[in-house]
Amino acid sequence: MRNVIELNQGWQFIKEDVGLPTAMPTDWTPVDLPHTWNAVDGNDGNGAYYRGSCWYAKTFETPKQPLAGGRVFVEILAAGQQATVYVNGEKVIYHEGGYSTFRADVTDYCKEEGENLLVVNCDNRLKDSVYPQNADFTFYGGLYRGVNLISVPDAHFDLEYYGGPGIQVTPKVCECGGATFEIETWVKNADENFTVLYSIEDADGFEVGYAVRPADDTKVVIYVPEVTKWDFENPYLYTVTALLQRRNEAYDEVVTDVGVRSFSCDPQKGFILNGVPTPLRGVSRHQDIMYKGNALTADDHYEDAFLIKELGANTIRLAHYQHSQDFYDACDDYGFAVWAEIPFISVMNQDPAAHQNCISQMKELVIQNYNHPSIFFWGISNEILIGGISKQLVENHKELNALVKKLDPTRLTTIAHVSMTPVEGDMHYITDTESYNHYFGWYNKTMEDNGPWLDNFHEVHPDICLGVSEYGCEGIITYHGPNPKCKDYSEEYQALYHEHMAKVLDERPWIWSSHVWNMFDFGCAARNEGGVAGRNNKGLMTMDRKTKKDSYYVYQAYWTTAPMVHLCGKRYAQRAGETTEIRVYSNQPTVALYLNGELVEEKTADKVFVFTVALKDGFNILMADAGEVKDTMTLEKVEKEPEIYTLPGVDDGSEGAANWFTQMGDLELAPELTFPEGKLSIKSKIEEIYNNQDAWAVFKSMLPIPLSPEHGMWGMIKNFTVEGMIEMGGQVPEAAVAMLNAKLIEFDVVE
Repeated sequence: MRNVIELNQGWQFIKEDVGLPTAMPTDWTPVDLPHTWNAVDGNDGNGAYYRGSCWYAKTFETPKQPLAGGRVFVEILAAGQQATVYVNGEKVIYHEGGYSTFRADVTDYCKEEGENLLVVNCDNRLKDSVYPQNADFTFYGGLYRGVNLISVPDAHFDLEYYGGPGIQVTPKVCECGGATFEIETWVKNADENFTVLYSIEDADGFEVGYAVRPADDTKVVIYVPEVTKWDFENPYLYTVTALLQRRNEAYDEVVTDVGVRSFSCDPQKGFILNGVPTPLRGVSRHQDIMYKGNALTADDHYEDAFLIKELGANTIRLAHYQHSQDFYDACDDYGFAVWAEIPFISVMNQDPAAHQNCISQMKELVIQNYNHPSIFFWGISNEILIGGISKQLVENHKELNALVKKLDPTRLTTIAHVSMTPVEGDMHYITDTESYNHYFGWYNKTMEDNGPWLDNFHEVHPDICLGVSEYGCEGIITYHGPNPKCKDYSEEYQALYHEHMAKVLDERPWIWSSHVWNMFDFGCAARNEGGVAGRNNKGLMTMDRKTKKDSYYVYQAYWTTAPMVHLCGKRYAQRAGETTEIRVYSNQPTVALYLNGELVEEKTADKVFVFTVALKDGFNILMADAGEVKDTMTLEKVEKEPEIYTLPGVDDGSEGAANWFTQMGDLELAPELTFPEGKLSIKSKIEEIYNNQDAWAVFKSMLPIPLSPEHGMWGMIKNFTVEGMIEMGGQVPEAAVAMLNAKLIEFDVVE
């Protein structure tokens, strides 16, 4: 029978490219898996992180099979970003892509007796043929999910088909109340003496279906007359077992949990689960934790899922790559609709090998995760038009979409458009559903622009299922004030922003899904915003999972039914002024606010309750009473609020809503926009301007921020057009844009 042996303890590691060792190293650093060498520098704010070739080594004894001809496989659960595996000095396999499982048959490389040397070289340097190329997150390196040995008899369920489980189950709801389970397995090296025994058990362990097939024809349909459907409130799982049998002896076994559910999307009704319109409202999630990087345990993954369930979300977008099987399992168990995607993000590399890597990563994503009932959508790209559009890019998307529909015709495909993707264009109508990443109210425009934009798109394309795949703003729990505004990075502005967005989405159930960016702050070594470097701080919770920001409770008020109440501004603990505003979030209809034991006011409202309070000198205790739930906080009235509450530079405009272009001359004399052939313009990419150093010197002088190839996100930024950068980066007067264009067209395009 199959024997899975965990190899996570007792590795030796070296953070430099020393080459393949010939014996077990004794002078490397001892580590256990999961492990990443970027656990600290991937989010510590020092502006860079180590991207290189590193080595892991471990010894193991060859597992013994009771039957002759048994096989031994090494299973790498993930290795960022490229990896080569060696056994006893011989190269066994090379894999590109840092987020999926891959395996290799190492039987012929192992010794019959004694210890074998297993060495894995991981490399997280940029490679043209491997995605992601450039993106706004840290590309952690290492063996960050663990390694197994798998010992099987010569006849076994396939372990080498794109890292898949060897079994694929498709439950389909029948009108009569039952369901069919279409099952297919892949068996290797079995002759006419072998059969496959299929069993289906319900959640209580009772067998409800059974079938037997010869090992050379392993497709079967089993009918279960009465089933419990999987849904968000009752994520009911059936266990399907396939047993490879030779006469009276079991040789190999694979087991998978599945759920029975039906679903669809409608442009007018939104998402429909088991026949019931059910808007998907939730969050996006990256797989890293502060100073752990992405080297997470199963407990870490389940804790994240618990926190998201506690929020009240029913959907998670797993950005921007394949996540751990542990997290998909958690989503199956907790009941989430998952959007799973590949890291085809920001910029398309023209190298044909890069497209083949997209295809390979998509095959791995679908084949490895097909059985998870929580997965409803396969995402084919994210913000890809940052790098511009081309006929080839459109064709590559069509090919990826067709591949997904061939691999899995049961699920829907989707795409996350960058905000500047035109409402009309070739990137529409490729996937089953579409979504936009909009940051109106943070990077550009205002939060009030979100609703009208969505309504306009819905009017122009009434036949497109539209979602919001990203939206959010930075919230740093140090910053507070009575007058929150865009780009002050305060916890209060983030909460106001999400108050508005929660209402916008609640009023539009035809939005098939929405995903807050992000559930947790996450590592991005190149970032330095709001005084907190090395991270994207748009999370509803801090990266260490210790603090829920006020914005977290906005959604809990909208999305949960268990009574809740939350007093905002607890970290805005010292307040000046004659009066102060107290905001309360609750899913209850009425909230009473008490100050030092005395009733201030009782209000009826929908989710957001706003009170004005005159604090007493010194310390004050406030209590929000919403019937069976209450919340309290202590505030101090002071003469002057602490300086730490305000981000330096906010009031003088040097950070925040600063114009991209500060020295424009007389804007009233701005010329008309022209784009002479062979000349630079606002339609040129940043890299094209950089290639003309005279033009670059002028362009840089207009920027309030430093920008150069040394910038950590240059690989992505260089592909922006100036026009696109303006649209995403802030509100710039049309006259200023025209003045900039007039300066750029003085310079030639340098080939």
